[in-house]
Amino acid sequence: MKICIYGAGAIGGYLGAKLTEIGADVTLIARGPHYNAIKEDGLRLRKDGKELVVYPRCVDTAEKAGKQDYIFVTLKAHSVPGCLDAFKVLMKDDTSFVWGVNGIPWWYFYNHPNAEFTDKKILSVDPENSQWNDIGPEKIIGCIVNPASEVVKPGVIQHLEGDKFQLGEINGEDTDRIKNLSEILEKAGFQAPIRPNIKGDIWLKLFGNLSLNPISALTTSTLVKICSDADVRDVIKNMMNEAHSIATKLGIDKPFDVERRIDAAKAVGEHKTSMLQDLERDRPMEIDALIGAVQELGKITSTSTPTIDTVLALTKLRAREAKLY
Repeated sequence: MKICIYGAGAIGGYLGAKLTEIGADVTLIARGPHYNAIKEDGLRLRKDGKELVVYPRCVDTAEKAGKQDYIFVTLKAHSVPGCLDAFKVLMKDDTSFVWGVNGIPWWYFYNHPNAEFTDKKILSVDPENSQWNDIGPEKIIGCIVNPASEVVKPGVIQHLEGDKFQLGEINGEDTDRIKNLSEILEKAGFQAPIRPNIKGDIWLKLFGNLSLNPISALTTSTLVKICSDADVRDVIKNMMNEAHSIATKLGIDKPFDVERRIDAAKAVGEHKTSMLQDLERDRPMEIDALIGAVQELGKITSTSTPTIDTVLALTKLRAREAKLY
């Protein structure tokens, strides 16, 4: 089983380190100082006060990696289109892509049970249908990334919390390819449950990313601060409730308590969201997959999203002013 980690940063590096530790046939694709550090000094994972040092196979081009059975995509959504040519080099007929990308994915409507939505394309994340055409939704295994980690310096990953990677076929089937993947991830020390409704699980994470990320970027405040301010908390609730209305119209029937969801975020404490971190580090901000796609789904389902619309407009302008969108 050949596994490629495309995007061996915070999450990809965490995956790669643990898979290398158990002797899996894993290849990391990295570039720049991070690649150089891994090649020279190994990949270092700091977790629970200990440091694991491994020496994975690490390359800087897809051509050097060769054909793969599984390709973990742990990139920001806006980075994916630029990698499609590399994906073609890595792919063979039975390659599976493990889609660990945040937000609404381009393949969301593949084989949707409601004929009104079946195979509908989401232009905000795949404007030219290039991902749909070049990868193909049939190759996708959905993956919800729950761990938090960061690259503290080239070649060094700091694990912060969590070890769960939820897996799911788009149609909810229990296939051999997903069972094999779950087995090796669990052998490496991760939780890798196979979920029967991965699309529903996507929303549970998205409710937070949709609202907390842009609001933290606009206010430059941590989770505990934005979730403790009564007025800001109302904005968060409105965004989550608008998104929940969309999800319900799309057939997602999952219990959702908006107050508990916000309280859970508040309990994380003085944590800066990934969007705020990107803003502070002059990196492109992940706006379309987290917010724009939800607005688009609102239009598709004829759902009013006034709060989402407002926050999206402000976040886009903030990002443009910083030249990060």
